[in-house]
Amino acid sequence: MENNVSERFLQDELQTLAANQKIDSFREKFLDMHPYDQASFFMDQPEEVRLYIYTYLSPEETADIMEHIELDDIKPLFTEMDPRYAAMVIAEMATDDAVDILNELEKDVVVSLLTIMDDKNAAEIKELLHYEEETAGSIMTTEFVAVYESKTIKDTMQYLKAEAPEAETIYYLYVIDEDKHLVGVVSLRDLIIAESDMRVADVMSENVLSVSVAKDQEEVARMIRDYDFLALPVVDFQNHLLGIITVDDILDVMEEEAGEDYSKLAGVSDMDSPKDSAFISAKKRLPWLVILLFLGMLTASLIGQFEQTLEQVAVLAIFIPLLAGMAGNTGTQALAVAVRSISTGDYAKQGKMKLIAREAVTGLINGIVCGALLTAIVYFWQDDFFLGLLVGLSIMITLVVATLAGALVPMLMDRLHIDPAVASGPFITTINDIISILIYFGLATMFMQYLI
Repeated sequence: MENNVSERFLQDELQTLAANQKIDSFREKFLDMHPYDQASFFMDQPEEVRLYIYTYLSPEETADIMEHIELDDIKPLFTEMDPRYAAMVIAEMATDDAVDILNELEKDVVVSLLTIMDDKNAAEIKELLHYEEETAGSIMTTEFVAVYESKTIKDTMQYLKAEAPEAETIYYLYVIDEDKHLVGVVSLRDLIIAESDMRVADVMSENVLSVSVAKDQEEVARMIRDYDFLALPVVDFQNHLLGIITVDDILDVMEEEAGEDYSKLAGVSDMDSPKDSAFISAKKRLPWLVILLFLGMLTASLIGQFEQTLEQVAVLAIFIPLLAGMAGNTGTQALAVAVRSISTGDYAKQGKMKLIAREAVTGLINGIVCGALLTAIVYFWQDDFFLGLLVGLSIMITLVVATLAGALVPMLMDRLHIDPAVASGPFITTINDIISILIYFGLATMFMQYLI
C-alpha cells in the first residue's frame, strides 16, 4: 500500500515538473526510475506533456523507453514526434526492436524516417525489413559479437571489450572462420579461464545449433525453450552467420503466438484490443459468426428432418440441449489438447496414432460414465427405462465421436499446413452439435417401437 502511494506521489511530482518545464529536476527523478516504470509513466501522460518530455530526453534515453512500450501503442507516439527526433530514436534502438516498430508504421512514414537516418543505421534496418514477418530473420538482431577461430584468447578479449557495449548479449559468443561461416560457440566463462596464448578454436565447442533465416518464429521459440538457450544464431543457406535471436525476443514471440491461438480458438479472426472501437471489434468477430450462423441453420434443418419422431415422442426434445452441450464441451477439451500438442511439438514426438488412440479411450471412458449416470437419472425422472437407455447410449456414442472430432480436425489442418488453431472452439462445438443430433435422433428413430 505504501509503495503504491509513493509511486503515485512520484508520478504526480514528475507530471508537475514536466508541465512546469523544470528540466533538471525532472531528468534527475525520471532517469532514476527503471525503464519499464518510465514507459508506464510516459504512456499515462497526455500528448502535450509527452511533447515536453521529448525535449527533455536524448534520443538514446527515449529509445530505452520505447523498447518497453507495447507495439500496439507505438504508432501514435512516433506520429507525434518531430521526424528528425523520431529517426534518431529508432537509430539508437536495437535493430530488431527498431524493425518491429517500423513494421507498425505507415510505409510513407518508414521511408521518410529511413531517409533522414544516417546511412549505416538505415542499411542495417533495411536489411532486416526485407525478411518475411514471423520468420527468424524478422526477429533476429545484428548487434552481436562474433569472434574468429584463428584469433588468440588475448586478442579476442581485447576485441570483446571494444565491441561489448554495442552487443545485445556476450554470455555466449559465436565463432566464425575467415569466410564468416558459423563453426562453433564459446562461452565468456571459457574465454576468461583459458590461457591467453591459446586460440579460440582450442576452447570452442563445434556442437552449435543454428536456425535458418527463413525458419518460422514459432519453431525457433520451441528450440530455445527445449534447449534452454539464452540466444540462437541465425544463418543463411551457406551457413554464414547473419544474426542472433535472444530469449527476450522469444518471450515476445510466445506471447504473440499464444494471443493469436487464443483468438482463433475463440473464433475471432484477430485478437481484439481494448482500444478497438465497437465497429472494429465487430468486424473481427463477424466472419466466424456468419459461418456459424449457417452451420446453426444446418443444425436446425436436421432437427426438422426428425419432426415426425418428435411428434411421436415429444419428451425427446428435452434432452437436445444436453447432448449438444456435452458434445461441444468434450470436443473443445479434445481440441485444446490437440492444438497444444501440435504447438509444443509433443504431437510429432508421440505420433498421431498414439494421440488418436488416447483421445478415443478418453472419450469412451467419459462416455460410459456419463451414459450410465444419465441412464439412471432419466429412468428415475421419467420412469422410462428405454428412454433412459436411449439418452445414455446417445451420450456415450456422442462423447466418443465428439472427442475424436476435436482431436482429428486440428491434426488434419496441420497436415494441410493450416494453423490448427483455426479449428476454433465455436466451430468444433457447432460441428459436434450436428453429430450429436444425428446420433440421438438416428437411434430414437431406430428404436421408436420401444419408446411409444
